[in-house]
Amino acid sequence: MRRGHYDRLRLIIGVRVGFCQNRTWLGGFALLVVASGCGCASRAAAEQQSSDPASGLRFEVTAAAGLLPAPTGGRVIVAVGTADQGEPRLRVGALAPNPLPIFAEDIVDFGQAQVWVDDRSAAFPYRSLGALPSGTYRAQAILDVSRDLRSVNAAGNYYSQPQRFTVTDDGGSVVRLELSEQIAPAGTPAETAYLRFLEIPSRRLSDFHGRPIRLRAGVVLPRGYDTEPARRYPVRVHVGGYGARYTDVARLMRPGTAFRAAWLRDDTPRMLLVHLDGAGPNGDPYQVNSDNNGPYGDAVVHELLPLLESRFRGRGTGEARVIDGESTGGWVALALQLFYPDAFNGAWSYCPDAVDFRQLQVIDIYDDKNVYVDANGEERPAARTPRGVVRFTMRHELGLENALGSTSSWTRSGRQWGAWNAAFGPKGENGYPIPLFDPLSGEIDRTVAEHWASYDLSRHLAGRWSELAPALEGKLRIWIGESDDYFLNNAVHLLDDFLGAQEPSLDVRIEYGVGRGHCWVGATPYEIMQQMGARTGAFP
Repeated sequence: MRRGHYDRLRLIIGVRVGFCQNRTWLGGFALLVVASGCGCASRAAAEQQSSDPASGLRFEVTAAAGLLPAPTGGRVIVAVGTADQGEPRLRVGALAPNPLPIFAEDIVDFGQAQVWVDDRSAAFPYRSLGALPSGTYRAQAILDVSRDLRSVNAAGNYYSQPQRFTVTDDGGSVVRLELSEQIAPAGTPAETAYLRFLEIPSRRLSDFHGRPIRLRAGVVLPRGYDTEPARRYPVRVHVGGYGARYTDVARLMRPGTAFRAAWLRDDTPRMLLVHLDGAGPNGDPYQVNSDNNGPYGDAVVHELLPLLESRFRGRGTGEARVIDGESTGGWVALALQLFYPDAFNGAWSYCPDAVDFRQLQVIDIYDDKNVYVDANGEERPAARTPRGVVRFTMRHELGLENALGSTSSWTRSGRQWGAWNAAFGPKGENGYPIPLFDPLSGEIDRTVAEHWASYDLSRHLAGRWSELAPALEGKLRIWIGESDDYFLNNAVHLLDDFLGAQEPSLDVRIEYGVGRGHCWVGATPYEIMQQMGARTGAFP
């Protein structure tokens, strides 16, 4: 719809909710206003291996004989849960209301010595291990060696059994943790009448990384696929929330879901659904070409989709493809539509990550000086409840990422901010992403911010308006809650204002859910599929 030719739908309240996967780093919904500190000044790994442990409470982490195939380097993380919790490693990443304490060190060569995790190690949410309150806990050690699928609990990482211990007022105890297990590959769910799972080698990504890299996708087949072997189908590309795996198509098609019910209706336009994989060497790769992650966008558009269309009888044209997604996937859907305007015939974006970096959550990366505090020295919020109560701050969120990332830097955490930085930022001479801001001080690097600007979707449109506007006519749909948990509505409003001021105007639909939080969608799965069918010529 248009006002003139462009109409902004500002007061869509609605109660309809489409399917949505929230970001994996969401915590609970309770208040957590005061940011905890983070002991981010990690010792050099070689020095740490040869030094004596600090006095006070400390963890001695060793590896069982024969566990490691060769001397191994990585990030040693000790996760500390309450006495009644099972495996603390499975809760690593909790931010609020009860953040899981973690303490971490880099290790160069686990084959030579034990690792001491002590009062000098990186810590979250406490400033140091010595600040852990008195009480009884369970500790578990993890050796994070993940490369291609960056995550603490990625396949191939090592871990110990949980060990019960008690912190007393006098402290000084040694807790011994022995790595004895390795995380096995998760495996692929069983294929069904409607589900297929694929892994294909990517020449582009393998050439970039200098080792074999594979692309993964889950495929949902339409009703009647096997009974009409001559029929060819449009393709719906779907991208989930942060880190969503391609195997999530099994969740979408679980009996009783609104998506499955809509997908199998007699009057639903039939198409293929292709779910992209949200795991990569630096966290979610955001499916775009990147200095650090490699040419993901080209690999998806020019390698993965043509192969899938050939194998599953897709029509194989841009007019017969649409793309949608939520949160991370909402940003990806818009980005791929803008970066490859002829490869897709429409983007449906739900609660997209920041589409304008003048409001990256609540930060203007071009004019603000610091991500942790505003111009008045006040701590910046990172998440809120729909009523506006701060759940946790930027310093708190980045404190977790600093503790998880090697060299105690959020840029290598494999989590939300680290993934953004890898996808949008330049690569340093050391081969790692250059940080947008200093891990400790939060001071923004203006040079790096200008590199991020290439992925600012508002700026991308502004710089190519005369070229892109004709190719995007009728292709953009965005839904966003006005009380989005991560303030993502702020950036959507900036994009909205930009679009409304352009000539020629563009047929765009942006809907705002008053009082709605993250991943509000003002249309049902069935309604969305009807819209997609109209764009692609799909029919029941």
